[in-house]
Amino acid sequence: MPRSVNSVASRKRRKKILKAAKGYFGARSNVYTVAKNAVEKGWSYAYRDRKNKKRVFRALWIARINAAARQNGTTYSKLMHGLSQKEIGLNRKVLADLAMNNPEVFASIVKEVA
Repeated sequence: MPRSVNSVASRKRRKKILKAAKGYFGARSNVYTVAKNAVEKGWSYAYRDRKNKKRVFRALWIARINAAARQNGTTYSKLMHGLSQKEIGLNRKVLADLAMNNPEVFASIVKEVA
């Protein structure tokens, strides 16, 4: 009896990897073994960086809020403490957006807190 290797499933598995490697440079896009390594590395980076993205954006928002707060005569920590004392429920994303796009509104918030 001949050996059955299920070429349909094998081809599907390889096509899935090669499709994910579309646009990669050189052999990474069309040689299965090289593409498999590149795609798996890419997927691990994607998983890791979905977590890192949250950290990076939070740090960016804090830097923007701190810069705008210092222009208005206070610091980030004093501003955030004042917001929590006054129970103003603005998150860092919104505060950073206000600091960048509506500095007069941000200044009024700082005056309210101080």
